[in-house]
Amino acid sequence: MSDLGPVLVVTNLDDPTTDLVIDELHGRGVPVVRFDSGDFPTTLSIAASITPDGVQGTLSTPTRSADLSHVRSLYYRRPSGFAFPHLDEQTTRFAVTQARYGLGGVLASLPGCLYVNHPHRIGDAEFKPSGLAAAVDSGFLVPPTLVTSDPDSARTFVKRHGPVIYKPLSAPLYRIDGVSCTVKVQEVTADELDESVAGTVHLFQRRIDKTADVRVTVIGDQVFCVRIGSDLLDWRTDYSRLTYSVVPPPPGITEALQAYLDHFRLVFGAFDFCVDQEGRWWFLECNSSGQWAWMEPETGLPMVAAMADLLERKSA
Repeated sequence: MSDLGPVLVVTNLDDPTTDLVIDELHGRGVPVVRFDSGDFPTTLSIAASITPDGVQGTLSTPTRSADLSHVRSLYYRRPSGFAFPHLDEQTTRFAVTQARYGLGGVLASLPGCLYVNHPHRIGDAEFKPSGLAAAVDSGFLVPPTLVTSDPDSARTFVKRHGPVIYKPLSAPLYRIDGVSCTVKVQEVTADELDESVAGTVHLFQRRIDKTADVRVTVIGDQVFCVRIGSDLLDWRTDYSRLTYSVVPPPPGITEALQAYLDHFRLVFGAFDFCVDQEGRWWFLECNSSGQWAWMEPETGLPMVAAMADLLERKSA
């Protein structure tokens, strides 16, 4: 398989999940070129030509070089953004735009490359309303959901479907007294909703009376289902209170997972479900670049090996 060239890994410096996968690939003798978009242009350079045979050229880091016409696969994780601190504000905006559409455009156009996942497809899938609509079309159970900036509509929805939770449509980090924070999922009542709802768009969803959560990680054609036990509304707020067990998917779930991934043209997805009192799985979301490796030592599931198989293109 060495003639397929290296695996490109695009992520930031602090990414333990990627570290595990790269170690596995190194153990198999698969070449890896890791870089972060934030390294450009200081320690990352590119020279690419558009030819009748596709993109050709090289991508270089201080220790590695990749032939862009022979990239085996690209693992797109969590790169940091482009930064040009030596430039003034206006010139920085120009430089960032050129880097995004230049370097980003080349990386999105590699001939014969397997993307896990393609950055454009990740972008498509990150729109939560699109994901919920695709989940319905794929056959999942989806809780009643309202996306609105209208206070009256929000209050009516809460009264009709309560208990209801509020979820951010995206979760950019912000800081309070120097501490990184994010907006939590939380239950809301109608009398808590005032005219400030009109300030932006919000997502409200009926709260499922759950017995557990399930994280389903799909890596290529392998499906790993892990039941997460806790008494938390959002299990991600306190990992120390979680318990884990491997469970089989109910009938129809595997087919719906594949339909969802096919819709967005993804080969990896980290799906979150909650399980109600009748044992039904309700779709909450799918993160197309989500975390998963922390569950392997808790369950013994061979997830790192599965990701390495996919990136190596072992079945190709």
